[in-house]
Amino acid sequence: MAETVVGDIKRASGWSIALGVLMILAGVLAICAPLIPGIVVVYIVAWTAIFNGGAQIVYGFRAASGGRLVLEVLLGLLYVVAGVYILMHPLGGLLALTLLIASFLLVYGVIAVVLAFQMRPISGWGWILFDAIVTILLGCLIWAHWPINSEWLVGTLVGISFIASGLSRLMLSSAVRNLASSAS
Repeated sequence: MAETVVGDIKRASGWSIALGVLMILAGVLAICAPLIPGIVVVYIVAWTAIFNGGAQIVYGFRAASGGRLVLEVLLGLLYVVAGVYILMHPLGGLLALTLLIASFLLVYGVIAVVLAFQMRPISGWGWILFDAIVTILLGCLIWAHWPINSEWLVGTLVGISFIASGLSRLMLSSAVRNLASSAS
């Protein structure tokens, strides 16, 4: 029975290693041609808004009445219209998404600065401050170079994320596989 379990672990980790390699390759491709994954992300956001808007409208008619019904339906329509608009103008959506990322990084960085100084007596608080400063600088860089960076920023970030996820999957799966091999 132990041999069966070890064999199953090795087989599963082999598939996980293959997935990790594919994720790394996809990340490299995304970095080499960042506009394509950037537009894909914009389409995903647009379709998510459309489906969310549809669900909001259905929810409004099912669960609300009176003034609340009107507000729920208007909110749903706003989502649908925004999603359709983004589908019709994906480059505009990419511009907006780039600004959203810059804004998020700036807000996150400021909150992290506050958190770092609240943690100040605790050992390691400087790393939180370091993270905050780097995050604020990244947000400022993105904002300062907008809209020129919109064509490559989102796709490059997706590529970096794929590479990091692929590497961590590859390393973890290799460790599990080695552990299973040493157990048999």
